[in-house]
Amino acid sequence: MEKTLDFSDLLRLIDERSTAFRAAIAAAPDLDAQVPTCPEWTLLDLVQHLGEGRRAWAATVAAGPDAVAKAECEDAPPAPRERQAMLDWLAASTQELLDALREAGPDRGCWTWWGASQSPRTCGAVARHQLQQIAVHTYDAQLTVGTPQPLPDEVALDGIEEFLFTCNATPSPWPHKPTTIDYHATEGRSWRLTVDGDGARSTRIPAPTARGALEAAGLSVSGKAGELVLALYDRIGLESLEVSGDREIFDQLIAWEPEE
Repeated sequence: MEKTLDFSDLLRLIDERSTAFRAAIAAAPDLDAQVPTCPEWTLLDLVQHLGEGRRAWAATVAAGPDAVAKAECEDAPPAPRERQAMLDWLAASTQELLDALREAGPDRGCWTWWGASQSPRTCGAVARHQLQQIAVHTYDAQLTVGTPQPLPDEVALDGIEEFLFTCNATPSPWPHKPTTIDYHATEGRSWRLTVDGDGARSTRIPAPTARGALEAAGLSVSGKAGELVLALYDRIGLESLEVSGDREIFDQLIAWEPEE
């Protein structure tokens, strides 16, 4: 059974993806450009979201396990418009998050927006989710400036499971016919998401060539891990992936808003 990323790896990759995000911003000819994958945002909006969000999560981690809500950062400085000052502000935002996570450690409790999911409410789980948020928004920024890069393999492989365990998992009843969705990364890992009257939950499963008598899924999606992550985050469509089964299930999943 493959392990999830160690806490030290999560922090290293948060730093690396944040550096890649800043590189895209540094190269952007126009910060008022619309972000294709977040059409309601400009590139400047994306900068503000990433920087302010990391500062808020840094404060939330620092608040400790007794916090009952995400921290507000009303006194945090807004993103400057001057390019170098903006890059410095972004770097400082990342550093605040990394410092708070290192100080807390992976096992300390932390307020999270996910409740009854398959992810714990710990600083380690926060770091795991933050990595994916930063990685996907780095892709958004790179796409906007015309230089999209694949998600790094170790980020993407962890990202599929992180999304399924954190964003999909819920005890809220599935409002459609019960079914399963299998995700197969060509790098050799697979997961099954089950949705029914008991909610949504995921498990790791053998790769397609070793599944044996495992019941066929209602929908099976295969591709590179990075492509699967981008599809889960609604950045790309299923046309980029190998799909068998009922495609409508995926559309239903993307549109689903469980009631917690």
